[in-house]
Amino acid sequence: MKLILKLLSVFFIWGSLTLPAFALDPVYSDFLGKAIRGYDPVAYFTQSKPVKGDSDFTYRWNDAKWYFSSAENRDVFVKNPEKFAPQYGGYCAWAVSKGYTAKIDPNAWNIHDGKLYLNYSKSVQASWQQDIPGNIASGDKNWPKLLAE
Repeated sequence: MKLILKLLSVFFIWGSLTLPAFALDPVYSDFLGKAIRGYDPVAYFTQSKPVKGDSDFTYRWNDAKWYFSSAENRDVFVKNPEKFAPQYGGYCAWAVSKGYTAKIDPNAWNIHDGKLYLNYSKSVQASWQQDIPGNIASGDKNWPKLLAE
């Protein structure tokens, strides 16, 4: 029995040392692959609020499944996804500005200079809004490094 435990220990240690490093997914998605927790990115711009997407209106882009509240919104996104996709792949913008990534709450958002930024919570959103230009500058600097890690 001790021999089996030792062999298993060696196997698990060796296996953990030989695992390849995985880069950060370019888009924040849940375990089902839903980008931005299944919310419609276009609705933030057209309806000025978060709107839950519908499984009847989806589009696969940047290794994630994007959900939309209508076929029209999906088609608008397909024509120019970079315009409507949130910055930093939909990860928490404040976290990215601080050099790490975090999940988001679709209700903690703002649009600044025509770009969508999502945050972890409304309280984090308040911190983000204290210095939006500075946080964007930091986030823009940190984002390529985070993607490469």
